[in-house]
Amino acid sequence: MKKISLISLLVVATCSFAAERPNILMIAIDDINDWVGPLGGHPQARTPHLDTFCNGGAMIFKNAVCAAPICGPSRSALLSGFMPSTSGVYGNGHNMIFSDVVKTHATLPEYFSKHGYYTLSNGKIFHKHGIDGQYTDFGHWAWDEHARARRYVGNGADKKKVTSCKAGTINGVTKPEYNGTGKLSWGPTQCDLEGMVDYKVAEWTEEILQRDFDKPFFIASGIIKPHLPWFVPQEFFDMYDLESIQPPEVKEDDLADILKPSGKPAFKPSAEYEWVKKQGLEKEATRAYLANISFADACLGKMFQALENSKYADNTIVVIWGDHGWHLGEKQRFLKNTTWNECAKTPFIVKMPGMKKPIICDRTVSLIDIYPTLVSLCGLPEKELDGLDFSKLLQNPKAEWTRPGITVTQSGTSVMGERWHYVQQLDGTEELYDLQNDPMEWTNLIKNPEHATIAAELKKWVPATREKFNGPTHKKPKKYVDADEAPNMRRDLSTLK
Repeated sequence: MKKISLISLLVVATCSFAAERPNILMIAIDDINDWVGPLGGHPQARTPHLDTFCNGGAMIFKNAVCAAPICGPSRSALLSGFMPSTSGVYGNGHNMIFSDVVKTHATLPEYFSKHGYYTLSNGKIFHKHGIDGQYTDFGHWAWDEHARARRYVGNGADKKKVTSCKAGTINGVTKPEYNGTGKLSWGPTQCDLEGMVDYKVAEWTEEILQRDFDKPFFIASGIIKPHLPWFVPQEFFDMYDLESIQPPEVKEDDLADILKPSGKPAFKPSAEYEWVKKQGLEKEATRAYLANISFADACLGKMFQALENSKYADNTIVVIWGDHGWHLGEKQRFLKNTTWNECAKTPFIVKMPGMKKPIICDRTVSLIDIYPTLVSLCGLPEKELDGLDFSKLLQNPKAEWTRPGITVTQSGTSVMGERWHYVQQLDGTEELYDLQNDPMEWTNLIKNPEHATIAAELKKWVPATREKFNGPTHKKPKKYVDADEAPNMRRDLSTLK
């Protein structure tokens, strides 16, 4: 009876949107994996604000995937509505504004602006690009109003406590034997919570929600942490006792059964993984990432409270997503941009007005599905996109859903089902994992004849063609130029599909 009443409540809430279009609060979190409390990816993670938010009523997608496992292509796919294989945006050097398909199609915020919404953003939503080495494109051109929390407000680390593999520094001490390669760095900042850029984005969100609007709004707020460097205030490191930290379990021959068609190993451990292992910093790295997740959660809490205190609380759809997952030693690597489970899957949570309890959905939705779903929920004209409308899942999380989650990289494709995960690289390397019995993906079953039919069915979803990117590659500006100093790139919405 409880399940029936909840679904009925969602139907009533959804139908009421016809009379009054809902507002949207969309929150993006950079480089966050499934360690957050609602997904249970790490038993020690502390995300009390996100936990409370979900427990109060939200749908938690347990098997959501990103369209691409790296910032630029993931965000470009979500915001354009087109997969990398359609847009040609495969790397961070590809600015979606130069994609042939994006040139003629409105992005998500542009489409909402075109159809009566007032759109606003702050923080990292679009991926930042340089244009011709002269100025910075923050995607400011897609919004009616764009703010930019300033860099370097107080994010600098306390040099006496910083750890960096590239600098050869551990806890503020630099020695030749500490030298390594890679991008990992962590440590407490010199400022407190209020001095952090992400917190200033949360404060901006709070201020925006106190405004009066004469039309429905679409607010997008981007949190950068836990993106590297892992520099957050000391209080968040103090939340975790180092001695009791539990790093992910790593199988030392994990990559041995992933072979190229030639029979040679397809992958090797990353430089960051080897440095952490050599220096014995598994616990320190794990704590640093957990600290950054808890910091991001504190910023979320301020935004959640602001919405709850506003007059818009009962007519706002909240969408929370991470742009992709992140490795913390699994598959013998750190960082991102892989086709494995830890990187392809990402947190995805939707709260509809009227939701009162947490709801788990196991369907393999993708971030590419956000655009068409919001269009449907808000009663906008239907638009042809690569994603699918999952609004039926918000009413019934067990509704039929036949498409797996597809993630595309420059070198391969991940096809994620609820149980089975198929991976194919462009060089012919293949993998198949049984996520039900092998969630860490330790055993590649691709050569097992018993699973040949499963692999063949999933393989059908690998894009048959891949569009090329015909625009210029990313060039860093000669100097840091903020959005309000860049040329006006706002597009004529009447000319966009």
